[in-house]
Amino acid sequence: MSYRVMAPEFEALIDRNEPVRSLATGFKFTEGPIWHPTEHYLLFSDMPGDVRRRWDADRGVQEVRRPANKCNGMTYDADLNLIVCEHATSSLIRETPDGGREVLASHFEGQELNSPNDVCVRSDGSIYFSDPWYGRMPVYGVERRRELGWQGVFRLPPGGGGPQLVVPRYDFAMPNGLCFSPDERLLYINDSERGVIRVYDVAPDGTLRRGRIFADGLLSRQEPGIPDGMKCDERGNIWCTGPGGIWVFAPTGTLLGRIAVPEVVGNLHWGGADFRTLFLAASTSVYTVRTRVGPHLEPFMRAHRAPAAKPVEPRPAARPTASIEGPLLDPSRAVLIIQDLQNDVITEGGAFASSGAPAHAARQNIVENVRRLAQACRSAGVPVIHVWFVVEPGAAGLTLNAPIFQGIRSSAALVRGSWGAAPAAGLEPKPGDFIVEKMRMSAWEGTRLETILKSLNRDTIINTGAWTNMSVEHTARVGADKGYVVVMPQDGCSTIDDSWQKASIDFAIRNVAKVTTCAAVEELLRSPEPGQMAGSLAIRS
Repeated sequence: MSYRVMAPEFEALIDRNEPVRSLATGFKFTEGPIWHPTEHYLLFSDMPGDVRRRWDADRGVQEVRRPANKCNGMTYDADLNLIVCEHATSSLIRETPDGGREVLASHFEGQELNSPNDVCVRSDGSIYFSDPWYGRMPVYGVERRRELGWQGVFRLPPGGGGPQLVVPRYDFAMPNGLCFSPDERLLYINDSERGVIRVYDVAPDGTLRRGRIFADGLLSRQEPGIPDGMKCDERGNIWCTGPGGIWVFAPTGTLLGRIAVPEVVGNLHWGGADFRTLFLAASTSVYTVRTRVGPHLEPFMRAHRAPAAKPVEPRPAARPTASIEGPLLDPSRAVLIIQDLQNDVITEGGAFASSGAPAHAARQNIVENVRRLAQACRSAGVPVIHVWFVVEPGAAGLTLNAPIFQGIRSSAALVRGSWGAAPAAGLEPKPGDFIVEKMRMSAWEGTRLETILKSLNRDTIINTGAWTNMSVEHTARVGADKGYVVVMPQDGCSTIDDSWQKASIDFAIRNVAKVTTCAAVEELLRSPEPGQMAGSLAIRS
């Protein structure tokens, strides 16, 4: 069995039937996996082999650096420079895309660092790294005398300068993996030797305060594995290596569940086009597993070679009710709805082809626009919800009180399991997406849509689909009445002709939603303006 479920919340994070797959094998000890967000490849290190490799779907595994100074943890900064922990040189290195190399840290108070091990970057550009002495041991490093008599955690300020010690010198026996909470108000650091995860408050100046135990007991005599690599997901859960594989903790410190992996896992990282593939660097192999959540958005995940953003301002625990003039595209508050973009509705040969809907959908380029938008949303951690109109054979259970419902039955449209009820090609659900079925125009009526929104704590809806003047408009109106912010990409919806489209957008939807375009939404998700929260509009709440 690959999973041990300790709390029901675990099954919202991963499907217990999802297999753990071997991606590549034959290495000595893999570490430091990191996914390039624009070129879509995985880098990982092999410390004993002193080599760095990359993997991508087209070319498989390739060597990119040998020797590699027995590199360990890696990440990117917001400019997509690679930040590397090197065991053999006891240094933290920045490698630029053009091949440049800069030593960011190598000494503290005139003494050589032990061996930088793992690293993460905050939104203000500051860099935090752990410094145990594994890199001075044989096999995983270069055996030599230690100059520091303790193992610390350091910070490099955004403007440059030497490393600043941010924890008391003897808080850790072997500090290792570290990661920020989504709002960057907390920094989690684990201790491989003591089998604990500690958490610290991050002060406005970047220093750490009020260190305390977040979780303990991550050691076992029965199962191999220790706390090593660690990541935080978009909901604030902590995913940490441990005995037997991966341990997942809620933000409260409650153990939600465990993922069994065939080998000892050294580190982990989310990647893939939708950031829903968890890559596991595990001894001689790299494994993958699909998850229902992605990572909290680190600066490089939104980067397109732009300057690093300022620190994300934390949301208050009690959020104000969203409004039309409020923040619209904070990824942690938004969902994307794709409604009724099914073959019978918008595809030639479908039950409603004679209405003109397929031709208008083609003019709107709706399938490609929505496909691209969905991909951008998944990458930004925005859940995608597919809403489908589905009836049983003979339209059993569908009331015939309105012409639209009568037409569905007389046309034998949208029947479960049929080609007509299936999503248009290119808009198939991806792992981690939600599917909501309905038998009414509005996505709300008689469905589980609002249950999903409340469970995800989302109050902003990016509303796409067909037909604009019916299902899409009905969903926007009801959503506004319920207190949700509705964002309407006008090229992400279609109907039967341009006049119906214009009437709905200009005279109805503008009164209940923020009208925009798919490209504008994508741009806000990927490239926030300096000083803004990632993916949010600069409008007041």
